[in-house]
This record gives sequence, C-alpha cells and structure tokens, in this order.
Amino acid sequence: MDVELAMNAEATDIFRERLKAARELRGLSQSQLAAKADLPPSSVSHFESGARKPSFENLKRLSAALDVTTDYLLGRADTPEASGTVGRLHRDIHNLSHDDMKLAEDFVGMLLSRANADKKGRS
Repeated sequence: MDVELAMNAEATDIFRERLKAARELRGLSQSQLAAKADLPPSSVSHFESGARKPSFENLKRLSAALDVTTDYLLGRADTPEASGTVGRLHRDIHNLSHDDMKLAEDFVGMLLSRANADKKGRS
C-alpha cells in the first residue's frame, strides 16, 4: 500500500496548483493524465482538489507523465523543465564512462563556443 506524502497546507496548495497548471498546459484532461500516469481515473481529481495527497510513487508517475520534476510539483524548484531534455541528459550522463563524460563535456564546450561566436557575428 502506498503511503501519502507528508505535506503541510502550503505545500499541498502548491502541489495542487502546479499539478493542475502542468496538466492544463499540456492540454490533458484529468482522466487523460491519470491514464498516462497509470493511475485510477479519480486520482488526479483527488490530488487537484486536495482530498488526497500522492504517494511518492504516484508523484513520480505524475511528474514523468507531465515531463516535470517532482521538485517542481512540490514547490521546491521554480522551473519545471528539468525533466525534459536537460533532465534526460543529466540522468543519462551518469551511465557514461569517465572518458565518455570527458568527451561529452568537450562537445558541450565546443557547442557553447560556436553559439557565442554566432552571437558575436550577429551583433
């Protein structure tokens, strides 16, 4: 059985508001989000109304379905997009060998240099 997260009233309000805003931003109904997160259809409604608090497992499912971080949903981060491309890169980098991490770092440095050169060329 999943145990609900312990959240005070302020954290619950932040979670409810961010969950609803992220869902609406993606054009999802509550039932569509529930299906995408593999949750019962009534769960999202209960979470958004504050009738229930999510378990950590449900929080992870919701954040994955909405492509936002759990920290964003809980009000611990102000930007939701870390779960997107940047978040995937952050997660995936840990699977690389030390040598491959160095190559990735060098490649990012090269891209940044190119971007900076492009900006200077347009000025």
